[in-house]
Amino acid sequence: MQKNDNIRLKIESLTSEGSGLGRYDNMAVFVRSTVPGDEIEAHIIKVSKNYAVGILSKIIIPSPKRTESDCPYSQKCGGCSFRHMAYDEELNYKRNRVRDALVRIGHMDVHVEDIVAADSITNYRNKAQYPVEIKDGIMYAGFYAYKSHRIVPCTDCLLQPREFKSGLNAFSKWVKKFGITSYDERTGKGLLRHIYFRKAFATGELMACAVINGNTLPGADTLISLLRENVDGLKSVVLNINKKNTNVILGNEFITLWGSDNITDVLLSKKFEISPDSFYQVNHSQCEKLYKKAMEFASLKGGETLLDLYCGVGTIGIIMADRVKQLIGIEIIEQAVENARNNARLNNIHNAQFICADAPKGAEILKAQGIRPDLVVLDPPRKGCDSNLFDTIEQMSPKKMIYISCDSATLARDLAILKSKNYVTKRVAAIDMFPGTPHVESVALIEFGDK
Repeated sequence: MQKNDNIRLKIESLTSEGSGLGRYDNMAVFVRSTVPGDEIEAHIIKVSKNYAVGILSKIIIPSPKRTESDCPYSQKCGGCSFRHMAYDEELNYKRNRVRDALVRIGHMDVHVEDIVAADSITNYRNKAQYPVEIKDGIMYAGFYAYKSHRIVPCTDCLLQPREFKSGLNAFSKWVKKFGITSYDERTGKGLLRHIYFRKAFATGELMACAVINGNTLPGADTLISLLRENVDGLKSVVLNINKKNTNVILGNEFITLWGSDNITDVLLSKKFEISPDSFYQVNHSQCEKLYKKAMEFASLKGGETLLDLYCGVGTIGIIMADRVKQLIGIEIIEQAVENARNNARLNNIHNAQFICADAPKGAEILKAQGIRPDLVVLDPPRKGCDSNLFDTIEQMSPKKMIYISCDSATLARDLAILKSKNYVTKRVAAIDMFPGTPHVESVALIEFGDK
């Protein structure tokens, strides 16, 4: 097999990134936009020693699991991997992915409960970050193609609220009127880097943010007026300054140009202020299901001390605060900690404190103070927990942990570390937080016990 060959291939399975996997002359061949059971013609674009990569040329015999994609951008955009696959099959794939990671990486035989399906697989995201490219005064906003920084123009993504499209139209008019330039990663020049929206689904409040490579925004008053005229629920217009030569989207400095510094959402009857850079689950409906499952696993009695690590704006801790004696949250982002403190006040929570520190350092501080939590909630970023954090947690001797994860591989790795410390994984559930994509959220119950 050589580059530019056209081969016939039967797709056998899916990778963790959602690509189809088939075998040709005993070599693995990866092809996106395919489904197990498809018989296809693939055009080979890369051949290495152990595998090859192809692009889908033609579907010869479609799999029974295949469906017609409802998105015209899905084959080009790097966001959705499963618009062409029946939703039931997507759910099976995600549950199996969690289970396989636990067996293969965690070396543990734990039953994965039936996955919690989404009520809607469209328009569910409350956050979008659009890279932009401006040519001849025309703004092209969208998402990156798979494994590239080439923008696939898309202002009407099926995953985003419809207000985001209206917001992009307002930005486009402003760009043309004021001759705005777009940031070029190669030269480090140009002004507009990203356009960023957040929406609070329960209240309808919306935040618009321009990420720029500069200190000021030309025609800011006009942009504000265009956004106010076109975007329902607009509550905040924010400027983010990012002058670093980096792929990180947001810089550290935020300036509120109009309206509020935050938007307010409601989760399970609790109010939450959300700042531009605070972590907040992207799917409101599924987040509520996730937190209900976490509370079910926690089985709180009312006298516990709860330590909420990587707490963000305090969501899960505050939702559980009525059922515990004391809540302590730790979060590294200063603005998120301020949000969490405000959120406790908003909800008349008087048994909570929030500390600005990374999780390992914060846990060390509490251990030195003699704090011994009964329950630890972990909701780390995709890379999982720092290994030294588990040493501190072990010394604090909690009876129970709830681990929420957006990456089943790092979850399995960390559960294996906890197993070596005499913590046993009792239950695992998967929640489809990200329909149409290969990502899946998991929640695990871990208790101290026999190895």
